[in-house]
Parts: sequence; C-alpha cells; structure tokens
Amino acid sequence: MEHAINIDDLRRLAKRRLPKIAYDFIEGGLEDERGIARNERAFAKFDLVPRYGLEVSSCDQSTVLFGRTYAGPLGIAPTGLAGLFRAGADLMLAEAAKTANVPFIMSGTGTGLIEDLGRLAPEHGWYQLYVARDRWISEDMIRRVRDAGLSTLVVTVDVPLNSKRERNLRNGFTRPLKMTMKTKLEALLHPVWMAEYLRTGMPLFSNWKQYAPPGSSTAEVADFVAEQTPVPVLWRDVETYRRLWPGKLVIKGIMHAEDAVRCVALGADGIMVSNHGGRQLDKSPAPIEVLPAIAAAVGDKLSVMFDSGIRRGSDAVVALCLGAKYVFVGRATLYGVAAGATAGATRALDIFRDEIGRTMMQMGAPDIRSLGPQFLSWDLDLSRRNAPGLPADGMRRS
Repeated sequence: MEHAINIDDLRRLAKRRLPKIAYDFIEGGLEDERGIARNERAFAKFDLVPRYGLEVSSCDQSTVLFGRTYAGPLGIAPTGLAGLFRAGADLMLAEAAKTANVPFIMSGTGTGLIEDLGRLAPEHGWYQLYVARDRWISEDMIRRVRDAGLSTLVVTVDVPLNSKRERNLRNGFTRPLKMTMKTKLEALLHPVWMAEYLRTGMPLFSNWKQYAPPGSSTAEVADFVAEQTPVPVLWRDVETYRRLWPGKLVIKGIMHAEDAVRCVALGADGIMVSNHGGRQLDKSPAPIEVLPAIAAAVGDKLSVMFDSGIRRGSDAVVALCLGAKYVFVGRATLYGVAAGATAGATRALDIFRDEIGRTMMQMGAPDIRSLGPQFLSWDLDLSRRNAPGLPADGMRRS
C-alpha cells in the first residue's frame, strides 16, 4: 500500500478490485448525486492563509476529545456493509484506528459484532445506533454497547427513510437482490473479490441476528433489518437514549443550528455536522457551509464534530479552522480496506496524518489548538449566509 500516495490512489485500487455493484455502493449518492459533488466543491470556497517567520519544525496533532487524547484530529466514520468490500472489514478498520490512536465508529448496519469491537479496541471503538422500529431492540443494543465497554454511542438522526440511491437500483442492489445478468458477468472480471465472496457469501448483519427469528439465514436477517429500519428518530427518542446511556452521547446528522441547540438541551455530549456523505438529501447544503453557524450557536457547550466531503488533509484543516473539534472520514478508509485490508485502512489514515501535518506546518500552525478562522480566507457571500458570529480576524474576500 506504500505506493498509494493519496486517497485517490486508494480509490482507484479499490475500484480495480471491486465489482461495479460493490464499488457503486461506496461511491454513489442518491438521485443526481449533486450532494456528493457539492460536499467536495464547497471546500474550494475556503483558502488557507499561511503565516511565516514562525518556528514550525514540528507539529503537534494530538487532540483531546471527551477527555481522551488521540494522536490526531481525524477518525473513521461509520460505513455500513463494510464486509461486502472485504470480509472482516469492520474489525480491520477498528484495528487500523487502534494502531493510529484515533476513534473508529462501528456502523449500525456494519457486519462486525459490538462485543468483538469491545474486545479488540475498547478505548477507540464507538458504536452508531440505527433506531429500530421495535424500540426494545435499540434499548438492548445500548445495553450491549455498555457491557462491551465502549465509551461513546452515536445516534444517527438523518435517515428517516430510505433514499433513492439510483446506482443501487440500476445494479439490482435492493432487498431482495435483483441483479441483472450484466451485473453478474461484470463481477466475474474481479476474480480476487469473487473468490472471497464465493468463500464467505454475503456478509451478515451480525449485531441484528439475535433479534431476528431463530434460525434466520443471512438473507433473512437482512430482510429483518430492512423491516426494522429506517424509522424517524424523534427528540423524545434522543431523550430516552440519553437517560439509558451512561457514556458519551453524540447525535449524528445535524445540519441546522436550532437542532444543535436542541441537542445541548437534551444533554448530548457532542454532535456530528453531516449530510450522510451526500446519501440522504440531494438538495442539502454541504456540511462545511453550515458548520460555522452551528459552531457559533453551541459554543463550548458540546463537542462539534464533522464529516462529509473530506478528501484531503487540507480539507480537514479547514473544518477544524471553522469550529470542528474533530473530523471523520468514511469513503476514504473504505477505499483503503477494500484495496488492502488493515494495511490499506492504515495507509489511508497515514496519508491524512501526513497531509494535515504538512498543511499546518506550511500555515505556521504549531498544534491543533492554534487552528481558527484567522487562517482562513473565504467567500464573502458564504460567510454572510452561514457564518454569523465568526471572529472579525477572519479574512474575507469579495
């Protein structure tokens, strides 16, 4: 994996290994996929302004989040069905995060077990809860997360219903599967992946199996999950989970300042500003566009985190300058694990760490704590719309 010098190299390696039906699941959004393009394009509105004549022979990336010191400000976001791209991918991602000393969030539609994550990486593993139609299932999952020794529960609120992911529909990647002959034949062009798939089969939604009818097959467990999710998450649900969960509680999918303030009132420890990687509402603004207003609205009352659209270390630095306390990536580490298992995921994290360090040293920022809007030059119209309350030392261009 050392020959991959940026995340796009890992993307190409993943695309080469995976059949189209699997690669499109990672890469795709919904409808016209404008949201994905906007997530990435929005970062171009922000420029980083370097300061020189400063001592920058080293850069301290250590970041304190929820009382724990991590080696860097970038962790691994939850990504569903990871086991389809590489058998055992969830725990490979967890291992990479543990080695790098950053957090890993296991997806609520992941294929690894909560209990295995607790054994492998209790100090780095978080769990994402997708609320079930039968609420007792969600409450029992919270108990399991607690008993596994994980520190942080992430409740995702931005999936009230399934979105229209047109790549998946065209590929027949639905419940039940309706794959065309063309899709099946194309998969034969990826023999390494195909051999693994024939050996292991479709991955199991492991955390849901015990709630499905006894003796359910892998496909029947998937059908059960499809019956149970998604459902809208109401504020009263969040209030219930806050009462049940003794650890740190993060609400993921926040895109409006008033919702962020509501999370403060409900006792959340953190929020994640995210539009689900452009996979739920195609007309959504990019999270980086709304981040400043949200950060200003809640101040230090909770930890503001961020995902969606980060493709370079410099993107992560922009988000940190705009008020994020921590950032997460999803597709990038999926590319890595698909291309090269644990080593590939580790390489993705190494690339980001290197790029963040180089960017900060070039800027004249000695550590994460020094980052702020004073390093930014941004679009005037954007700042008027979405960044009330930013310090006046931020540079604006018309």
